[in-house]
Amino acid sequence: MDTSGTLEEAFGRLHSTGPERDGWLSNHAPMVAEALSTRGRAGAVHHWLDLYRDKLEEFPDPVAPVTDDNWPSALGDPHRAADWIDYFSRALAEHPWRSVLAVWWPRLLPGIAAGATHPVIRVGHAVRALGAEENEPRLTELAHGLGYWAARYQPVSGIASVPGARTAADALDAVPPIAVGPVGFRARLDAVHRLPVWAGEVTGPDAARDRLTELVRAATHRYATHGHGQPTMLVHAATAPNAVLRALDALPRELWVPSLHAAWTASAAVTAMYAPDEPVTYTPSARLTAEEVLERAVAHGDEHVIKFTDTALDVGDETALVAAVRAVEISEPLV
Repeated sequence: MDTSGTLEEAFGRLHSTGPERDGWLSNHAPMVAEALSTRGRAGAVHHWLDLYRDKLEEFPDPVAPVTDDNWPSALGDPHRAADWIDYFSRALAEHPWRSVLAVWWPRLLPGIAAGATHPVIRVGHAVRALGAEENEPRLTELAHGLGYWAARYQPVSGIASVPGARTAADALDAVPPIAVGPVGFRARLDAVHRLPVWAGEVTGPDAARDRLTELVRAATHRYATHGHGQPTMLVHAATAPNAVLRALDALPRELWVPSLHAAWTASAAVTAMYAPDEPVTYTPSARLTAEEVLERAVAHGDEHVIKFTDTALDVGDETALVAAVRAVEISEPLV
C-alpha cells in the first residue's frame, strides 16, 4: 500500500473538477491516480495529472439539493451531478461508508451501463482505495463516484435473452453484435436488443464471486483478439465487471448474485456494441513480466490503457498480460 499521501494529494487536486467534460466524456483522472498509487507508481501520479489537466473541467454548479425524500426525481439527471455529490458527501459524513454503499448499490446497479460504465468503475476504484485506508479524501472520492453514477443513471431494459453458453468466454463469443449504424455509446446501447443468458443458475454468493472472477478473466483475455473492434471502448467489457468484483467484499453477501448479473449485462452489452467483424491472432513480440507491462502502460499514458492494465494485473496470468500489451499497441498514447 502506498503511504506517501500522493493519492490524497491527487484527490485534493481533482475534487474541484467535474466528473465529465465536453458534455459527457468522463473524467478518468481519479481512477488513474488510484490505479497508479495501488500499483506502486505513486511517483508518476502528479506528472500524469499534469499531462491530463487540459481534459479537466470545473466542478459543475448545483441546481437544488437532493434529499432522502426527493432523490427519485433527480436520478438520471446529469445536470444534477453537483447536487448528487453533495448528497453523498453528507451521507458519508453521517454514516459508515459501507452502510451508504449497501443502501445505494442495489438502487444504482440497474444503471450500471450509465456513462459508458465509467461511474461504476470510478466507484470500484474508490472502494479499493477505502479498503486500503479510510480517510477524508478517499471518502470524498466515493461521494464523487456515487454522485456521478446517480446523475448518469441509465437502466438497460427491453433486452431479450438468447441461448448462451456454459463458460464466460463462450458466452461472450455468443453475444450478437448490434447492426452497424448508431454512433455514440448511448445510441449504441439503445440498439442492444438481445444478449445471451449466462450464469442464470447461480444463486449463492460464493458461486457469484467465482463466476464474476471468470467473467473478468474472459473479457480481459478476449481483448487480445477482439480489442481492435474499438480499442478504447472494449476495455470496459473487462474493467466494468472488475469494478463490481472489487466492490463485493464491501457489500452484503445478498447483493453478490444481482451484482454478477448486472456485471454480465454491462460486459455483454459493450461486447455487442463494439464487436469487430472478425477476431485476429495476436502474438506479442516478446514475453514481458507484469512490471514490464505496467511500465509500458505508464509510459504510454492513455487512461484506458492504464486502467485496463490494472485489471489485467488483477487477473495476473500470461494471457492477461498479453492483452494489456495489445492495448498499448493499438491505442493512441496520451501525448
